[in-house]
Amino acid sequence: MKSFSAAIISTMAVSAAAFAPASTSKASTSMEAMPDRLWDSMVEKSERSAAIPYLPRAKPLDGTVPGDYGFDPFFLSAIPKNFAGFIQPPSWEETEGIDTLYWMREAELKHGRIAMLAVTGWISVDLGARFPLAGEPFDSVPSSFLAHDVMVSNGIFGFMLLAIGMVEFCTSGAVLVQVSKGEIERDAGDYKFGDKYLPADEKAAFEMKVKEINNGRLAMLAFSGIATQTALGSEAFPYWSL
Repeated sequence: MKSFSAAIISTMAVSAAAFAPASTSKASTSMEAMPDRLWDSMVEKSERSAAIPYLPRAKPLDGTVPGDYGFDPFFLSAIPKNFAGFIQPPSWEETEGIDTLYWMREAELKHGRIAMLAVTGWISVDLGARFPLAGEPFDSVPSSFLAHDVMVSNGIFGFMLLAIGMVEFCTSGAVLVQVSKGEIERDAGDYKFGDKYLPADEKAAFEMKVKEINNGRLAMLAFSGIATQTALGSEAFPYWSL
């Protein structure tokens, strides 16, 4: 009986030991061996996002660039990525590169400017405006929504696409290659086109740039709304059924 009780006690002791925590020295060694998390290099954990206070601030969004309100819930701006390879293969030559925030700002500014022009042009055409001396088939385009099909059917759209592509290649492509190589210092989206219209005061110039990016963001939303409403059947301005 005593031997049976001793066997049970031994079995229970072995089972309990299996669930005992590992020694402190082993745990600390394992923690030291763990690699640094990418997340730690992407966020400023001691600061909160200005737009989303329950999230940490993405490191690149420090409020120093126009239109930076700290809104980046997926932390896309903090992804460590060299975008220079999108415009020039890395095997051609070594470059300093283009970081994620610069690339995103360049894209947002360009899309915002195009959207502002697109909204103005779309509404103008639907109100009856046509380019002077354009002739056919432009003069007979019934609406902005149907302009795409008219241009395709007349074989004009391919030429327009090629022309726009050449402008894009000769402007953005060439400039961004110079930026990635460190040959020029340039703010994202700066083509020196409107510098003479900016105030001499730095604070006032910064405010003008904030207004531009905000209007561009609004125009992108507006263009999406106009195109959607028109596709749903409201082709006439103001694009809703009364």
